Amino acid sequence: MDWTQAPPADTALAPASGTAAAEAFAADLEALGPAFIKLGQSLSTRPDLVPPAYIEALDRMQDEVAPVETAVIEKVIEEELGVRPSRLFLHFDPVPLAAASLAQVHRAVLRDGREVAVKVQRPGVDASIRLDLEVLAGLAVTADTLTQTGRRLHFADWIAEFRKVLLLELDYCREAENLDRFRGNLARYGHLRVPRPLWGMVSPRVLTMELVHGTKVTAISGLRRTEMDLATPAAELMRAYLDQVFVNGDIHADPHPGNVLLCDDGCLALLDLGMVTQIPPRMRERLLKLLFAAVDGRGEDVARELVAIGVRLEDFDAAAFCRDTGQLVARYATSGRATSEGRLLLELVGCAAEHSLRVPPEISLLGKTLLNLERVADALDPHMDVRRLVESHLQSIMRAQLRRAFSAPVVASELLEVQGLLRDAPRKLSDTLSLLAENRLQVRLAGLENSPLMENLQKIANRIAAAVVTAALLLSSAMLMRVETQARLFGYPALAVLLFLVAAGLGLTIAISALLRDRRARPDEQSGPN
Repeated sequence: MDWTQAPPADTALAPASGTAAAEAFAADLEALGPAFIKLGQSLSTRPDLVPPAYIEALDRMQDEVAPVETAVIEKVIEEELGVRPSRLFLHFDPVPLAAASLAQVHRAVLRDGREVAVKVQRPGVDASIRLDLEVLAGLAVTADTLTQTGRRLHFADWIAEFRKVLLLELDYCREAENLDRFRGNLARYGHLRVPRPLWGMVSPRVLTMELVHGTKVTAISGLRRTEMDLATPAAELMRAYLDQVFVNGDIHADPHPGNVLLCDDGCLALLDLGMVTQIPPRMRERLLKLLFAAVDGRGEDVARELVAIGVRLEDFDAAAFCRDTGQLVARYATSGRATSEGRLLLELVGCAAEHSLRVPPEISLLGKTLLNLERVADALDPHMDVRRLVESHLQSIMRAQLRRAFSAPVVASELLEVQGLLRDAPRKLSDTLSLLAENRLQVRLAGLENSPLMENLQKIANRIAAAVVTAALLLSSAMLMRVETQARLFGYPALAVLLFLVAAGLGLTIAISALLRDRRARPDEQSGPN
């Protein structure tokens, strides 16, 4: 969320006919409300789901709305903190610093004279977003069930992850924790600053933090560029975010230029840490190997890492994927400083999707984060060699990880594991050989009684039984047609007609059930290396 006045709008040329639909789609999402605005921002990180023109249009989406009345905001503060704002603050500015679809930010002055920024969630946003998320989840399940694209890409899984991230963003206690964690992790970088939350004035819908004065990095005047050293803070920002991802396991999903301010003392302030995704250690290692191989120009290693962490669909062609990935990385390696590492990752995700390889969303998120960081770095220091900086810092991270892997505590832990294996191996081997010698070795498969296989077999058996009954009823009705009886219906023996109608009903039920409920099997998917 931007806390200072926005710079003049970009004066780009009018979109060509090929991008008109993308611009209209982005405008429609903006009109639908906050959940769909966030959906569009999330889609802008997924080149495997949307074409490049749509990604560019979604990346330019504006999350700015008319502010809520000050009286309504003050009521929310009183409900959340239990105290009227007039008692908490010496002064509360009725004009917000920024107003977005989820919240708005006001400047205030505490009783002790400190300036703070108060972020307040708009009334009714939580319920509205939860309702929209239910609609999106239903649409995703329908798409996964009825379309080939849905069965390949698993929209329901992506919407479930999007729901989790968005609901966490609505909890401002979580954002305050992110502020504290980033402050601690970035403490060794002297040119970076993160606002400190005031925990006594934090609740799920209200976040009070230090007010940071500064200028957006995209609005720095030429005079300030000549007076201040902007290269050092720009380099620190790149290194700090690489540390956050590969050392601490945090991806700030929204470090765009509007969320980075240049302070008067030459420091960079990082704002809006609501959208932070945690990456587990094993995935962190995989991403580090992938990015290092990419910036080093090793296309085969990039393809191997993508296959190792991705899911291969039915028509995945390993040879074609490795060839195209190698060409893509080779073009990047020979293009000089102008190529973006973030855009390379996004193009790799698109290449994987074209070849039926579904890769983890963390790769797209990392690519979008690097792309935003490169925009910030370019605004601060256009002459920065981003590739060389990224490569050198990744090398230092890998060296630190190697030193940590061979540290005394880690080696001792591994030795204990080996000791336990060696101690138990003879006994386990002896038990296995004894069972084999006595012909008592058994293999048990648990859980089959509740598995989808047993469920499908039961459905098959039920349909076969219903078909047999239907055939028997039809034969019985045909034989009863020749029996003379007083009870007649439509000129035929009544019992024969009734049996025929029951058989017809059962047959129609079987046919309708097959048409509505049967589905094609999912494509054969494989994870991990070949």
